Parts: sequence; C-alpha cells; structure tokens
Amino acid sequence: MKCPACGRELTEMTAGDVKVDACQNGCGGIWFDRFELKKLADPRESDGESLLELNRDPEVSVDLEARKKCPACADMVMMRHFFSPKKAVEVEECPQCGGHWLDCGELGEIRSWKLSDKERFEAAQEYFSEIFDNQLAQLEKARKVEAEKISNITRIFRFITPSWYLKRK
Repeated sequence: MKCPACGRELTEMTAGDVKVDACQNGCGGIWFDRFELKKLADPRESDGESLLELNRDPEVSVDLEARKKCPACADMVMMRHFFSPKKAVEVEECPQCGGHWLDCGELGEIRSWKLSDKERFEAAQEYFSEIFDNQLAQLEKARKVEAEKISNITRIFRFITPSWYLKRK
C-alpha cells in the first residue's frame, strides 16, 4: 500500500493483536483498517504505545489540508471528521472501507483526549456551557422581566376587581 500523504510504501506493523500500516521513515502517518483505531486509541491499552514513536524523515513535508485518497480503496477520497471531544484532532476516514488515516502525532493526541464515560460527560457539559451559558443567561433574564410584568398586571387587576374586597363565605 502507498502512503496517502507522502506516497511512500507503507510498512506493516503489529501492535498487540492489531496489524496496522505505518509510513516508517516517511511522513509518520498510520493506516488503521475498520475498528482497529478504536482498539488502540484508549490510553489504557499499552499496545498502542509502540505506534507513538515512528521513524520520520525530516525532509518529507505533508500538506495537512490536501484531500487524501484511501490507500486500500482505489481512487476513493477520504472524508475528514473530528475524533476528539474538544475537536482537537481531525482524522481522515474512508467512506467505503471504514479505515482511518492518522497523520504524524495524531494518535498521541487522540490517546491523550480519550476519556472515560464520566470524563466524556463532564467534557460535554463544559463544552455546552461554553457555547450556551451566555445565551441561557440572557433568556433567563428576559423570562424574569416578563414574569415581573405579568405579576404587576395581576396586582393591578386585583386592586380594581371589587370581588377582591368582598368577604368570602
């Protein structure tokens, strides 16, 4: 297989029971077949540590913005999407075979952002707070103003309604 980033030949490597294709002595990218990335992205899995330090050629430069073709599927352009809760890591995924291409250093970033369910929930809460807290505070303030207006109108009607002053039986 050819590297989608620099065009060099990919080298098969084994990390635990997972075989990946890496661009050793090239750009340092890694190709994961379907479901392989999920097995090695967890920082608690020591198998993925061997892939964090690949030999890289400093002469090779990669255009990270260029669209890449899938190394496994002929002429299939990969899609980009975020792989981390904070949208810090963008990876390429083949829509046909489901494989993932990670550029140099992205596996380390993913492993550093991989969170437990509780941490993921807290990260989502924090993220939504950053986005929506200001808007929600403005809506709450507007709601309180409207509630105060309604309360004032209710008091006015109580004052002018004669039945308010009559004794109840």
